[in-house]
Formats: sequence, structure tokens, C-alpha cells
Amino acid sequence: MRHTRRVTSMIDQDQQACSAVVVDMWRTAAVYQIYPRSFADGDGDGIGDLPGITSRVPYLRSLSVDAVWLSPFYPSALADGGYDVDDHRDVDPRLGTLDDFDAMVTALHAADIKVIVDIVPNHTSNRHAWFVQALAAGRGASERERYIFRDGLGSGGERPPNDWESLFGGSAWAPVGDGQWYFHCFSTEQPDLNWESEDVRQDFRHTVRFWADRGVDGFRIDVAHGLRKNMSEPYPPWGDIADIIRADGSHPLWDRDDVHEIYADWRRIFNSYDPPRYAVAEASVHPARRARYASPDSLGHAFNFAMQDADWRLEDYRGVINAGLDDMIKSGSTTSWLLGCHDSPRVATRYGLPLRDERPAQQIAREWLLTDGVAPQLDRALGERRARAAIMILLALPGSTYLYQGEELGLHEVADLPREVLEDPMASRSTTEKGRDGCRVPLPWSLDGPSYGFGSRLGHLPQPEWFGAYAVSAQEADSDSTLNLYRRALELRRKLLNASEFSWVESEPSVLHFVRPGGVRCLTNFGAGSVPLPFGDVLLSSAHLDHGRLPSDTTVWLRVP
Repeated sequence: MRHTRRVTSMIDQDQQACSAVVVDMWRTAAVYQIYPRSFADGDGDGIGDLPGITSRVPYLRSLSVDAVWLSPFYPSALADGGYDVDDHRDVDPRLGTLDDFDAMVTALHAADIKVIVDIVPNHTSNRHAWFVQALAAGRGASERERYIFRDGLGSGGERPPNDWESLFGGSAWAPVGDGQWYFHCFSTEQPDLNWESEDVRQDFRHTVRFWADRGVDGFRIDVAHGLRKNMSEPYPPWGDIADIIRADGSHPLWDRDDVHEIYADWRRIFNSYDPPRYAVAEASVHPARRARYASPDSLGHAFNFAMQDADWRLEDYRGVINAGLDDMIKSGSTTSWLLGCHDSPRVATRYGLPLRDERPAQQIAREWLLTDGVAPQLDRALGERRARAAIMILLALPGSTYLYQGEELGLHEVADLPREVLEDPMASRSTTEKGRDGCRVPLPWSLDGPSYGFGSRLGHLPQPEWFGAYAVSAQEADSDSTLNLYRRALELRRKLLNASEFSWVESEPSVLHFVRPGGVRCLTNFGAGSVPLPFGDVLLSSAHLDHGRLPSDTTVWLRVP
């Protein structure tokens, strides 16, 4: 076997160059994403809350994660799972108070776990005080300059200004009754902010300082690629801009070059704290442009969604890893890997559905949801086996890793939620999507109780009967459980895999093989049959080995002398 690629020196040089900006721990951090309304219910109202999170800090500590990222917990009508924000500097009363937030941060910090919160700068809710004022003020008022209002077409403005569509389906414009319309990239309850307004810029400077002053260590920036827009006429027809990914920054709505002026401003704020505050961009952009968001002069980090979209194929994984390593070199930052989040079907389910050359697993899973999980047939055991192998690949890679709540339990997507309980606006606005509620069902903590330990009553989304077998208490008693695999892998990662050294190793045609610091090797068999393993000490395996051979759909970590 021989090394085929080495990236150590270039990454290390870039790390040294920007070490004053990006705190070292974030380069290799394991971050656990919490969807607060579905994590743990502390007051028994069926909705997860901040005291519920505080009560589960010992569990989070047992996972050996370095940080938690909280999806929005702000006041909201839940038109989009909390991303329709009424007030960016308060807590939804159903989830707690600012005092509860402070107590949670204190408990997490005492457990040596840092805190990341979601900042939602592209839009507010339609209940936000600014938007209420804008509607009341009328045409031409300065209050409307904080949003994107335009005159409608027709003698009375009865038609929208153009034919642009919302990402959730339907028109991207909503009428206000006086001949004007407001723009919304997402649901009608989420009017887009106008980032040409100094009021908007100053308010978000205040927001990031507000949370940083309360002890928040970092920020995940929602729709980071969408803040700056070219809304000048003539408007291009929707057919010309429906494909939102471009490599040159020319789209009128997405990934415009001048968005980084905003983040350079924020970076100065982040760097005024000791240690500097962390930030990561949720930016759905062309791979060639992702490094801009991860630059130390911008947000400093950016999610690599390519792994989440990869199919269970060796060539997919190798390509995504190589691209991620290239990002590290180009940006002088790190790559933030993830397999799933609150917006995508569960990993175990995606990997348990049949692979097809013409459609990616993400699309197959969404089509499967439209049948309530009936077709095609899901192979649960295969999906869980591949998901276990996949997370060991991610945790062995240089860079940071994000883990969505429930992945450590091997949870599958809940596909058969009745239409009447769905909360995601995608379900009601789209004929081709059932929505994202299936990965947002409250977590199972125990085998008994009305909500498997989530709270003292049923949760806001119904849990299926099969959830009990995946409960934390059941898995803690099983040494081979997915939960215990995560705990061992995260602990080993923290001890052994905290440097940037990485090299590919030529191996069996079906095996993905690379070496990390101290001679630790990661091997994954994507083939149908078992293959021989090199000599070495087995540190961890995602499935039982076959007398010195690596079975199909299995990852092993070895230390080779």
C-alpha cells in the first residue's frame, strides 16, 4: 500500500496564518445540533424547552461533544419551525425565559460544552414589531424600507411585481391591500429584510452582541448566502433564475459578492471578544464559492453539505472528501462535515432505500415520504449499518463534524405522520414535498411514559411505537448499540484525531482508506463481500469483524505499528 495524497503542510501553514481569528478548538469540534422543541420537555406541555435541555446536560457530556448548536428558540408562531422570528433577542415563552437561557448556558459551560445559537438575518416573521409598523405606516413610509416592498402590476397593483417563486412554493410576493406587495423567499409569514437599510444592519449588530454578552460562544448563520439582493428593474423572468446555484455571484437573490461586506463587519464584532466568537455559514452555494464564507475575513467556517447529499458509494465519498480538503487549503479554515440536520430525511433512512443512478438518495427519500414510507421498501437494518459506518468516516476526517439529534440513536425518518399534524409549511405549499417533520419528531429517552421520556405528556408530533426500541435507556444497556458506538467514537476522536494530518492509502478497489495522526487508519468497505484487513490494533469498528476481515458496509479504525 502507498500514500496517494498528502495535505498536511498546506493546511498547517494556513492554520498558523489565521490562528488569531479562528480558535483552534473549532477546527476539530464535534457539535451536536439541538432542535429545541423536540429534544426534551421540561414543563410537560408537549413542547421541548430550555429547562429540558438543561436537564439533559449530563447526557450531552456523556457523548463527548464539544459544543451544541440550538435551532431557533425565539418567539415565533411556528410557521416555519421557529425560523419565523418575532424577536431576535428573546425566548419564546413556551420554551422558557432569558433566565432559563442563562441557566442552560451556565450548565453547558460547567460541562465544558460551548453554545452556538442560530441567527436568522434574511427575514423576520410577519408578527415582528417592524413588520407590523411597516403595514400600518402605508405606502412610501420609511418603516417599509426595512423590508422589500414593491408596487404591484395592473391599474390597482392587483398583480405581483414579477413571476418569482418562493422556495416553499407559490409566488414570492404577498399583497398588503394597498397596491404594494412584500417579498418573501420562504413562507408568506417570513418577509425578507432589506439589507440596504442601515436600521437592519445596526439591529443585527445589536443582536450578535446581545447573545455574545450572554455567554454564547458562536453563531450559525441561517441562509447566509441570501442577505444581499439585486431588486432593480427590469426583473429577469423566473425561468432564467430558478436554478439558484451559480459560480459567478450573478444571481439576483443568492450568493452575491457584496454579502461578505456584512460578514466582514460582523467578524470585527466577533473578534472584539476574547476568545473570538465562532460563526458558521449555512450557505447553499457552488462549491467553488464556499471558501469565501469560510474565510477568516468573513464568517470563518461554512457547512459542507456535499457529504449530506452523497450517496453510499465509494466514489461519492472520495470526491466529497477531496473537495472538502481543498476547501481547507483555499480558505485557511476547516471543513464542517455533516450527514444530516433538521432539514433533511434521516441518514439511516436515506441509506436504507434502494440506490438509483438517475436520482440521488435525498430525492428518493423525499419521494418515499410522499407514499408515507410505503414505496420503495425500506431496509432498516441496512440503513442503520451504513449510517454507523458513515459517521465513523466523518469523525475520522480532519475538520469539524455536526451531529443532528437522534443520529446517535440511529433513528429513522417518521414517514407516516398524518397530514393533519404536519407543521412544516412545505407540506401545505408544495405538491412534491411532504416536508421535514419526519426528522423533527420528539426524541425517545425511555421505554415507558406517554412520550418515551420526552415529557410527561404526548409531544407536539406523534412518536411511532417503534421509537421505544431506539430509546436512550434501551441503548445504554446494549454495548453494541448505536449510542454506545457514538460515545466510543467521539471519545477516541477527541484523544487521537485532533490534528490536520491526512493521507489517502491505496487499498482494495471497494475500500475507502486513509491515515490520520499517529498511524490511525480509517477503512470502509463499500463492496458486497468482506476484504482482508491490514495488520494492526483495532480501535473501533462499526460492526463485528469477520475473523480479521472487513465486512460489507463497515468502517474500522486501526492503529498500525
